[in-house]
Amino acid sequence: MSKRAVLLANLGSPDAPEEQPVREYLNQFLMDPYVIQLPWLLRRLIVSLFVLPKRPKDSAEAYASIWTEDGSPLITLSVELQKLLQQRLDMPVGLAMRYGNPSIESQLLVLAQQKDIEEVLFIPLYPHYADSTVTTSVEEAKRVVAKHQLNIKLNVLPPFYQQPDYIQALVDSTQEKLSHDYDHVVFSYHGLPELHLTKADPTGKHCLQSTDCCDKPSEAHATCYRHQVLRTTQLFVEKAGIPAEKYSIAFQSRLGRAKWLEPSTSDTLENLAIKGVKRVLVLCPAFVTDCLETLEEIEIAGKEEFIAAGGESLELIPCLNSHPAWVDTLANWCQQ
Repeated sequence: MSKRAVLLANLGSPDAPEEQPVREYLNQFLMDPYVIQLPWLLRRLIVSLFVLPKRPKDSAEAYASIWTEDGSPLITLSVELQKLLQQRLDMPVGLAMRYGNPSIESQLLVLAQQKDIEEVLFIPLYPHYADSTVTTSVEEAKRVVAKHQLNIKLNVLPPFYQQPDYIQALVDSTQEKLSHDYDHVVFSYHGLPELHLTKADPTGKHCLQSTDCCDKPSEAHATCYRHQVLRTTQLFVEKAGIPAEKYSIAFQSRLGRAKWLEPSTSDTLENLAIKGVKRVLVLCPAFVTDCLETLEEIEIAGKEEFIAAGGESLELIPCLNSHPAWVDTLANWCQQ
């Protein structure tokens, strides 16, 4: 058998919660053609003229609000997961970020230099398919292998949004929070422009063509982010026993003027408060690791919005992070 290694890949983080590192990070992130799906010149104009002049300062303040003594929560929590997984496996386990450090390129080179490594199980840490997460990570890994002529085989773990062991791990990780009294659960997924869904539709005629398109069987579901998040939610609530009237699905992190998936998390929280809902739990299954989008956008800003609209409490349910059930699940996948 060939000697194998594992490389976990997450989104990434600025090196520091300061304006210049954040500017560099945002430039790398937003200039990715899989993120802003426009021709290079138009993408360059948008990023340089409308994003980089002001957004780095605001984003740096947001990062500073969640930064810890050990650094970025996304990085430190990912390192903890890597270490625990390494303890379970008899093969090297690496960790890379699509943007920022440590890069996919640097970590693939580290693994390739180890004796007898012939195959790398590449695990994009995203349950649901999107070009701006899964595709860009996989293509970057392929680019590095080709550029350096690495004699290794990439074996990519596909999106795992409906894998029974992933769903079970997600349910297990939330049981403590769900055992408390609450009025409503909001499943807040990272948003996407609708154009990303239609461009990823291999049939060219299914996604967003009807209100119930995600319920109709189609090969488009293999690359449809919306179908996959709805499926994750369906499987979760069935296993956790959450009745239909006690949960909602929403989408967060909208950027720019394009039409994004709806409803927005912000509007959903405000409407729930207006309807008299007082105690809300928020779960973010699109993320396996807590980060800016969960710790600042939901736990800080989302809570403020909900309470300002008349709610009493909003509690963020932590992501999988390094929960034992998640470590077990990853270890089993790697061993298989």
